[in-house]
Amino acid sequence: MPQTPSFANIFKAVEGESTTPTLCNGHTTSETSSTQESEEVEKDKALEYEDGNLISGTLEAFIRHIVPTGEYYPDRTYLFAFLLSSRLYIKPYKLLEQVCQLCITQQNLNSTSIDKSSLSNFCSNLMQLLSEWTETFPYDFRDERLMKQLRDITQKCIAINPMLRKTVGQLMQMLIKKLSTLEKYEDVLARVTTAAAERMQSLRTNPEAFQTNIIDICPDPYILAQQLTHIELERLTNIGPEEFVQAFIKEGIDESKVKFRDLKRTKNLEAYVEWFNRLSYLVATEICMHIKKKHRAKLIEYFIEVARECFNIGNFNSLMAIMSGINMSPVMRLRKTWAKVNTQKYDVLEHQMDPSNNWSTYRQSLRAAMQRALSAREGACDRIVIPFFSLLVKDIYFLNEGCSNRLSNGHINFEKFWQLAKQVTVFMTWKNVECPYERDRKALNYLLTAPVFSENSLYLASYESEGPDNAFERDKYKTLKNKAAPSHK
Repeated sequence: MPQTPSFANIFKAVEGESTTPTLCNGHTTSETSSTQESEEVEKDKALEYEDGNLISGTLEAFIRHIVPTGEYYPDRTYLFAFLLSSRLYIKPYKLLEQVCQLCITQQNLNSTSIDKSSLSNFCSNLMQLLSEWTETFPYDFRDERLMKQLRDITQKCIAINPMLRKTVGQLMQMLIKKLSTLEKYEDVLARVTTAAAERMQSLRTNPEAFQTNIIDICPDPYILAQQLTHIELERLTNIGPEEFVQAFIKEGIDESKVKFRDLKRTKNLEAYVEWFNRLSYLVATEICMHIKKKHRAKLIEYFIEVARECFNIGNFNSLMAIMSGINMSPVMRLRKTWAKVNTQKYDVLEHQMDPSNNWSTYRQSLRAAMQRALSAREGACDRIVIPFFSLLVKDIYFLNEGCSNRLSNGHINFEKFWQLAKQVTVFMTWKNVECPYERDRKALNYLLTAPVFSENSLYLASYESEGPDNAFERDKYKTLKNKAAPSHK
């Protein structure tokens, strides 16, 4: 039977192409009895196609469409798109429960007289489905309800075909490894947060001890850009594709069916956004904390070089974070400092941050980096593409806002699922790249735990370095001094 159209064809119109009706359980009408035929035709009306592309349907029909048989396996692009966005309408554990129940019912698995040999292909296809789910969306299985269902259905498959025991063992081993890796990553994030808080507290109690700056730790801007890339890729790697749907489309959830808190089992996306903010404030802190303007000018030029190296690497997120830090008002108001800075390279990088025409300059650079990555060999530095994450988030947000979840006939709008899947698929390509650079433990530790000033503390340090220029700044400086007495917060 014709399967769901390939992913590449989803995003282009195919003129003059029609589709033969496809039944949700993988059979064509010629394969069923007359009674079943009539039932299946009615079911198939719940899925709608246009120019060969699946565009809408009911939730029940979509679920039936992912259930494999001995002769049918759902198209992988459909499977990914549905597993990604179906959580807007049904909890993952409920989805797996329904899939398992359909399999048991359709294949009569609870019967005491089943023909095991005839179910061999079905069990292999079901194992493939479960493998793809656990491989692509492993964080779903932090829910013990899914784990129990997974164990139960895989044991049924083994009972039918003992040859699958090794496959099941490998599946469970890989899943547990992924979940263990996530737990270790979350533990590292927690320890880093604690260490940063402790260092900040030490600064408050003993400001004189805060003498080291980032140039002392890592004098080579290129090396620092490499270490920033390590941090970026580590955080990207641990973001699950479903986190975009759960974090940015939660306002579209039918609260009567899905509770957001029941879905949200990870905070990797939020941790990545927090990293961007930390890096921006770290850059501003490193510049503003120095009393002598020659030191401040040197640090501005240093960070401009780091940003330029990030651009060359393809690390656009660190580039944007660094430039955001340099462009903070407490830094930009230091006119005497900027008078000593060679701004030629800064002006070129500023052009990359130009938000006009929907960030057209940046998007052009991103496309060039993507083309470079496609032609690069495995493990090469040119394979790195780290997007400006906030803009990626914004693009997904506006995609959600611009497309309705349901059509006027009550069907789920699957064209929206396709578009979300397309965006997230590109992101997954970017995140599955290993960083080829050597780690500099000292530089990494400094980037992750060095004290970072609040916005008020940055302004206070800025005014103490170069005094207020007008009445507004003088009033603000006075207010900040009163709040901070006897020391910076």
